[in-house]
Amino acid sequence: MNITTVGLDLAKNVFQVHGIDKDGKVIVCKALRRRQMIPFFTKLEPCLVGIEACGTSHHWARQLSALGHAVKLMPPVYVKPYVKRGKTDAADAEAICEAVQRPTMRFVAIKSPEQQSVLFLHRTRDLMIRQRTQVVNMIRAQLAEFGITLAKGIQHILKIVPQLIDGKVPDVPELAIKILSTLATQVEDLQVLICDLDKELKVWFQGSKIARRLETIPGIGLITATALAATVADPHQFTSGRQFSAWIGLTPKSNSSGGKERLGHISKMGDQYLRRLLVNGMTSQLRWIRSHPGSHRWAANLLAKKPPKLVAIAMANKAARIAWAVMTRDEIYRKPQMTTGEVV
Repeated sequence: MNITTVGLDLAKNVFQVHGIDKDGKVIVCKALRRRQMIPFFTKLEPCLVGIEACGTSHHWARQLSALGHAVKLMPPVYVKPYVKRGKTDAADAEAICEAVQRPTMRFVAIKSPEQQSVLFLHRTRDLMIRQRTQVVNMIRAQLAEFGITLAKGIQHILKIVPQLIDGKVPDVPELAIKILSTLATQVEDLQVLICDLDKELKVWFQGSKIARRLETIPGIGLITATALAATVADPHQFTSGRQFSAWIGLTPKSNSSGGKERLGHISKMGDQYLRRLLVNGMTSQLRWIRSHPGSHRWAANLLAKKPPKLVAIAMANKAARIAWAVMTRDEIYRKPQMTTGEVV
């Protein structure tokens, strides 16, 4: 088979293949079972394989690359315009085959197993934190029913967890104490798991040069630095810091026409987890700026005119651009030098 380009639509068990030759003629259009995938691509001469960036896509990209094929991953949102009429597996595979040949198409860098493992740590940690928050809110609500209110912050809950486990809660019925003890035990177990995951991330952080450089940026700590280092497989695929920030979804949406430029809210496209980490980090940084306005005049001046949430997002946008520069130039963050009359 003289196939030059293949569009591969991934699924759990049945995969759709659409292959064409150099003239665009369809050579193969068939469904493959999982066990048939490697034997099929082993028989093919090295060719261009397009895949949507989705679940298991990085695994298959590595497998097919090992066979000598040039594999390119694409965001599904950029492939969708090439789907003709109804949506079927065959139509999706054909659209992928068409999209991967476009010279202006944007591609997703293939992640290594190590990077995916670190992201697995992050996703698991995030899940544990959300579960802990749910249980803590349940404890707060139940204690409030008996007139007991707790201060905000997870640290206050963790202080009374041993008391709840031991059932040392005055003026609470025995049946309710049993339930509170069960919930408190769950919080304690989740806290242990979160601490264990934090230790694993610290070990990986110490061995990652990129993560250690990113951690030098104000407002970016160990968690955000490791998430950035693991998520961004190839920072050079972005031509500028603004494009990287737009990929995370921190740049305003543009709705311009007739020479009039209109900018709206941030696009919120891209990686939601990275965006949340950056915004949270800059929100924490704002607390320092409020008490030390001379440390960051640009943000302090903006804070005097704009709401704190907007300023935090603007700072996150700027931090994302700095992070791109740090990753692409293999340098640490250097605080800009102030000149007379300059506001930074």
